[in-house]
Amino acid sequence: MGAGKRGVLTAAVTVVCAVTVLAVPGTAFAAPTPPPGPGTTASVTVVTSDVELEAVRKKLDTLYRAAAKATDEYNAAEEKARQQTAQVVRLAKKIVEGREKLDDLKDRAGAAAAAQYRGGGLPPEARLVLSDDPQEFLDGAGRVRQEQHATKGLLGEMTRTQRDLEKYAEDAREQMRELEAGRKVKAAAQKRIERQIEAAEKLEAELEQEEKERLARLERQAAARAQATWLSSGVLDELTSKATAQGRKAVAYATAQIGKPYQWGAEGPNTFDCSGLTSQAWLAAGKTIPRTSQMQWQHLKRVDVKDMRPGDLIIYWADASHVGMYVGDGVMVHAPRPGRTVTLAGAGSMPILGVVRPDPAAG
Repeated sequence: MGAGKRGVLTAAVTVVCAVTVLAVPGTAFAAPTPPPGPGTTASVTVVTSDVELEAVRKKLDTLYRAAAKATDEYNAAEEKARQQTAQVVRLAKKIVEGREKLDDLKDRAGAAAAAQYRGGGLPPEARLVLSDDPQEFLDGAGRVRQEQHATKGLLGEMTRTQRDLEKYAEDAREQMRELEAGRKVKAAAQKRIERQIEAAEKLEAELEQEEKERLARLERQAAARAQATWLSSGVLDELTSKATAQGRKAVAYATAQIGKPYQWGAEGPNTFDCSGLTSQAWLAAGKTIPRTSQMQWQHLKRVDVKDMRPGDLIIYWADASHVGMYVGDGVMVHAPRPGRTVTLAGAGSMPILGVVRPDPAAG
C-alpha cells in the first residue's frame, strides 16, 4: 500500500476506533513503520491487521445502515408523493366537473327566473280579474308556484355546488403543500444516502485488492457467527409451517432476482433495494404491501419467529431499516446494500427485530 493510502487508512481507522471503542485489551494496532534511512533500497511491505480491517468492516456497516435508513425515508416520501399526486388529479377532475355543473345550474336558474318574470309580472288578484277563465288562472298560479320552488331548489343546489368547489380547491392546495414538503424530505434523504455511500466507497477505495478480499472474508465470518448463534437457539427445529400458495409465488419472484444489483430507491425489474424486492415479490403474488421496511413492520401482521413460514418478511435492526424474505431452512433472500447483489443469506445473520406476514388470512 502506498504511503498516501496508508496515511488515509490509518487516519480513518483511528477515528473509527476512537468513536466505537473497538480496541481489545492487550491488542494494539501495528505501529507506523518508520521511513527507510538514506541509502536504503529495500522496500517495506506494510500489512493491515485484521483488527484494523474489522474496524473498517464495522464502520462500513454503520455507514451502509445509515444509508439504508435514509433510503427508507426517501422511499416513504416517494410513495406519499405518488398518493398525493393521484389525489390532486382526482380533486382537479372534481373541480372541472363541479364548474361544469355550476355553469349548467346557472343557465337553468336564469331560464327559470326569466320564465317566472314573464308569467308572474302581475299580482295574482289582477290576473284573476283579467282572466276570462278562473280555472285557467288557478292552473297557471299552480305552475308559477312549482317554478318558484324549482328555482329555489336550483339556487340551493348552486350554493352546495359552490361550497363543494371551494372545498375541493382547498383540499387540492393542502395536498400541494404536503407534496412540496414531501419533496424537501425526499431531497434531504437523498443527500444523506449519497453522503453515506460516498463515505463508505471512499473508505473501501483505500484498500488494496488483497485487503478487500480479507474484508469480504471478515464480513462472511461475522454473518456466519451471527447465523450460528441464531441456529444454536434451536429456532430452526421449531420452524414447521408450510408456505401458502401466495407465499410460494412471492418466494419464486424474489429468488428469481438473485444476482441483480442493489440500488437504493429501486423496485425492479433490473435493480432493487431491500424493501423494493419484498414489496414487488408480494405484488407479483397478488398482494399489495407497504413500500418500506419500516411501514411493513408497522402495518403487516406480526408473527413469532418460531412460527415463520416461507414468504414471511424478516425485519432487521432496531430501527427496522432492513428487510429480507424467508425462503425456508433458515435462509432468507434479500438485497443487502450498495455494491452487492440480491442474494441468499442466513436468516439470523443480522439482528432480527421481528417477523411480519403479508397473507395472514391464508392461514
